[in-house]
Amino acid sequence: MAFISAFDVLGPNMIGPSSSHTAGAARIAYLAQKMIAPPLKKADFTLYGSFAETYRGHGTDRALLGGIQGFCEDDVRIRASMAFAEDMGLEYSFTPDFDETEIYPNTVDIRMENTAGEVLTVRGESVGGGKVRITRINGVEVNFTGEYSAVIVIHRDRPGLIAHISKCLCDRGVNIAFMHLFRESRGSTAYSIVESDGQLPDGIREDLFKNEFVYNVMIVPSDER
Repeated sequence: MAFISAFDVLGPNMIGPSSSHTAGAARIAYLAQKMIAPPLKKADFTLYGSFAETYRGHGTDRALLGGIQGFCEDDVRIRASMAFAEDMGLEYSFTPDFDETEIYPNTVDIRMENTAGEVLTVRGESVGGGKVRITRINGVEVNFTGEYSAVIVIHRDRPGLIAHISKCLCDRGVNIAFMHLFRESRGSTAYSIVESDGQLPDGIREDLFKNEFVYNVMIVPSDER
């Protein structure tokens, strides 16, 4: 018999009519904006499947825009996220894509640009009940849910990097729950994603950057609110 939790029956605390189309959408964008230095200048959303078909009626557009501004899925400001975006000077667009059909139904690609000119693209999927998974970063296939604190290390794919990452975390007393390596190709850019049982301590980024082949470090805290 499959286990069914109270969360599955009651659903998440959220603003909006649908756990998949609003809560999940807000959650994807909320995770995405944690991966790039603020403030954001522009956010472009490409919607696929049922997201593309119903994004206005189900409030997916407001949820995505709220999440990208750092509003959690139960934040009442989501209802007025477009007004908040206008006030902060955030440019945004929503583009439904009906051509790409071999894709998970509730999928969004988010292209973010901050005021420093940095650009980051993230693909996320809303899998039901407000739960999500991030499946691409800058076009590289990845897989993490945001349910744990995560550190995402972008680095050269070469011997010793995983040992360096593990040692940095060990030295700071971080207990690793999951660790995955994704790469563009052998010897090219790689993404190491480490998920931790607890919040990540200060100083992790600086430790990781001590290796010359580490290009970028993203810290994505869990939602212990």
